[in-house]
Amino acid sequence: MGSPFPGMDPFLEGEMWMEFHDTLASEIRAQVLSQLSPRYVAFLNKHYWLDTDSLEIISDERDRSLYPDVHVVELPQTRAAVAEYVIMATPERVLELVTPIPQEIPALSIEIRDVADRRLVTVIEILSPVNKRSKGWEDYNDKRVELMGTRTHLVEIDLLRAGRRIHLLGELPPAPYFCFLSRVQRRPRTQVFPIGLREPLPTLPIPLLPPDPDVTLELQTAIAACFKLVRYERLLDYTQPPPPPELSAEDAQWVQEQIRVAGYAK
Repeated sequence: MGSPFPGMDPFLEGEMWMEFHDTLASEIRAQVLSQLSPRYVAFLNKHYWLDTDSLEIISDERDRSLYPDVHVVELPQTRAAVAEYVIMATPERVLELVTPIPQEIPALSIEIRDVADRRLVTVIEILSPVNKRSKGWEDYNDKRVELMGTRTHLVEIDLLRAGRRIHLLGELPPAPYFCFLSRVQRRPRTQVFPIGLREPLPTLPIPLLPPDPDVTLELQTAIAACFKLVRYERLLDYTQPPPPPELSAEDAQWVQEQIRVAGYAK
């Protein structure tokens, strides 16, 4: 059946994001590869980002992310233990907290290289939550600045409403999603593609080495291919509000109407 939305599905921004991220990267590579001349090749490249701020640091037996919580635990007690310790906390006052532990978060990007000498021509990045907060944002920005000093084109896809945007001079227009294109010939200027919640995702130009023309990335087609392959509509709970941040009342009403029309409302 596919997604009930004409563009990005906001329900993907929750616990399914990491799985969707890798699936989308594979679909983008397949689409780009089908257009490349024998001069080029496209690789999937895995990066590891150190996340020091994420609260999603433990998993239960269903391999789902859990947020640390404060809860009461009842500790087993024996008469011997009570006799040994004259003063001890009652079970109702014993707390169990989670220690934040930095973890490495994997993320795939797409690298287009020329076959002759493996020169890096274009990088396509799909931003993840770790790239959009605190230390992870700083690390990603450092990598981005370093890449800007090379002769490599950069395409950045930001399909997450939460978190910080990439660092640019000037104010971005209000939009939930963005794509960015930095061509070598146009630096330091970056082309900005704002994307509304209610509109299809754009077709992006993917630059190559001159004088070769751009290939194209039909981002909405890639999203549809992900749904066809995995059938995310079976896994997303459309009976609940989308993941944070909270939508405006008008957008929330529109989201519910799309879900109802698609037949996913219960």
